[in-house]
Amino acid sequence: MKKTLIKNAKVVNEGTITNCDILLNGNYIEKISSSISDANATVIDAKGNYVLPGIIDDQVHFREPGLTHKGNIATESKAAVAGGITTFMEQPNTNPQTTTIEKLEEKFAVAKESSYANYSFLFGGTNDNLEELKKLDKNACSGVKLFLGSSTGNMLVDNEEVIEKIFSNTEMVISAHCEDETTIRKNMATYKEKYGDNIPIEYHPIIRSTEACYLSSSKAIALAEKTGARLHVFHLSTGKETSLFRNDIPLKDKKITAEVCVHHLWFSDEDYKEKGTLIKWNPAVKTAEDRSMLWDALLDNRIDVIATDHAPHTFEEKDNVYTKAPSGGPLVQHVLPAMLEKVLDGTITIERMVEKMCHNPAILFQIEKRGYIKEGYFADLVIVDTNSPWQVSKSNILYKCGWSPFEDYTFKSKISHTFVNGHLAYENGVVSEQKNAHRLTFNR
Repeated sequence: MKKTLIKNAKVVNEGTITNCDILLNGNYIEKISSSISDANATVIDAKGNYVLPGIIDDQVHFREPGLTHKGNIATESKAAVAGGITTFMEQPNTNPQTTTIEKLEEKFAVAKESSYANYSFLFGGTNDNLEELKKLDKNACSGVKLFLGSSTGNMLVDNEEVIEKIFSNTEMVISAHCEDETTIRKNMATYKEKYGDNIPIEYHPIIRSTEACYLSSSKAIALAEKTGARLHVFHLSTGKETSLFRNDIPLKDKKITAEVCVHHLWFSDEDYKEKGTLIKWNPAVKTAEDRSMLWDALLDNRIDVIATDHAPHTFEEKDNVYTKAPSGGPLVQHVLPAMLEKVLDGTITIERMVEKMCHNPAILFQIEKRGYIKEGYFADLVIVDTNSPWQVSKSNILYKCGWSPFEDYTFKSKISHTFVNGHLAYENGVVSEQKNAHRLTFNR
């Protein structure tokens, strides 16, 4: 078994920062101690830099199968590993959609061969696949995804009777995209009448409004409370929605949880002027006040997880009039450097960041032996240097689509090493072509 010894690490784990060494043996962390020696181990000097658990991203769209001109499991997982993400959960709105067990297992087969990072997938609920969903083993994948509102991929679940049956018939986490379709269509019609297809991008958060988000998420939460379902609301974008979530019980006891994405924590509607459709997401980036309220809810534990909703499109697709420019953007390579900016400016501590990006996804989805730096756990680790500035440019972007909303931004922190199951998957700008990614297992 291959051994690696990480010396002089500043380990961030479970709310503490500890100076220590870490011995990796094969896929696992064998020993954590103040000083370790092992003549058989390859030594990597962390040089007093932070060592974090590998990031677990609970929401990505890697576009395979069917949309692979935008990205695929190989290209996007490679970018993820370069960004310190060692585990991802991919969404079902591919082509064909992941709405049967057969299609789910086909995705697992592709990932087994091509993924650089650990992987699982969400099974898509639709208006007519309840019987298939009932057959799904609760440990087969990370959970169920419902689009309770319009979104990319034509997977809208709008039959309320069906939604209630899905909520009542699975023990798995139900992750939901919550925007009210009727509200959005009405708003869109108003602005289309005025501007045609060339609606100014600044109206995106008014078309996909606070009311559309709140109406859908509050309905989903009421239904989860009625049925006892385990509901996780993806990508909160409004301050108003944060009032729907609790922080008076531990995460492991919560039945209703929430996620926020890096773009809703970073951008506001003031950025549309410069970034245009490159920051067109569903749900929309909203006001600076919304962003501030999302931060407040994240820091007081009403919001449990930080993710990316990585959803690449080609630049040509994005560089279009409003109604033709798709929503979504690439983020996995830059989420950790972006969040470390917020650590360095005092917005969030590095311990809390690790809680929201590593520990909490592992708790929420009941992932086995990941999300922490512990003896006996899988050796998914990231070494970051918080004093190594670098500028995002086309030359260092790994996404297949070749662009980033962070282009030209200079981050202060750089990822130097990423380990996936003990394998050095990324080192100083180079991703190893040798893969050691695993299918996620769960304790349910």
